[in-house]
Amino acid sequence: MKKFLVIAALTLNMVGCASVNMATPQQDATVKSFAAPKDNAGIYIYRNETMGSAVKMEVAVDGTPIGKTVAHTFLYKEVAPGKHTLTSSAENTSTLEIDAKPGALYYVWQEVKMGIMYARTKLNLVDETEGKKGVLETKLAETK
Repeated sequence: MKKFLVIAALTLNMVGCASVNMATPQQDATVKSFAAPKDNAGIYIYRNETMGSAVKMEVAVDGTPIGKTVAHTFLYKEVAPGKHTLTSSAENTSTLEIDAKPGALYYVWQEVKMGIMYARTKLNLVDETEGKKGVLETKLAETK
């Protein structure tokens, strides 16, 4: 079993970094102004780690896919006020409930953990200071 894990780890390292379609630099700059929408809420889901860089992770809001992340990318989605379920899929599925308020911004760190065969994911709601820092360390991936 140990030999298999070592071979799997080496294979993942040789694969290199995965990529996703990126938003334009203008779109990236616009959402990094952190201007809260007046009647809706904004949600940033960011991945500012290098770990699991060869793995794309799909993110959905209320069951609808909004995009995929890789290392050092983020997604941004405006949502109507009310309860919403965020889902991140990798070797496992992580969910996070947010009760969105109008004019509010929410920051979700998409943590990457080691899995058995693949990277694992965990969604963490973080405060504004930590969230803005994490978003500024990343680039906007194309969001549906």
